[in-house]
Amino acid sequence: MSKQWRRGRPAGPADRPLEFIGSSRDDLSSFPLEVKLVTGYALRQIQRGKDHPDAKRMKGSLRDVIEVSVSDVSGKRTFRTTCTTTIGDVVYVLHAFQKKAKSGIATPKPYLNLIEQRLKAARKHYEEHYAEKK
Repeated sequence: MSKQWRRGRPAGPADRPLEFIGSSRDDLSSFPLEVKLVTGYALRQIQRGKDHPDAKRMKGSLRDVIEVSVSDVSGKRTFRTTCTTTIGDVVYVLHAFQKKAKSGIATPKPYLNLIEQRLKAARKHYEEHYAEKK
């Protein structure tokens, strides 16, 4: 049985579009290489509707947001990237940051507020660029 190939990769489920909100692309680009590789793979899995072990749904008012948490090679620094898959068929990357251990594993309140703002911006972006015109 032969596999179908597309651009050097096995053909599979179509990837959902991926959009970055605010500075999330630049923030993610500043991560160490090994963290970017794992995070990028996790985002690709999310685009394909699959799970990734480093991706967990957030709680409370941000339950529509998925957080990918990856440690660097030393294990001393943790980097988080948040995205949502609940706005149409688009995956929106909302925020990417290095977790500074000030309050255990909880995401700091200023970051939660920024994620909420960017979630609203993503909904607006979707309406302007993807929603069917009526």
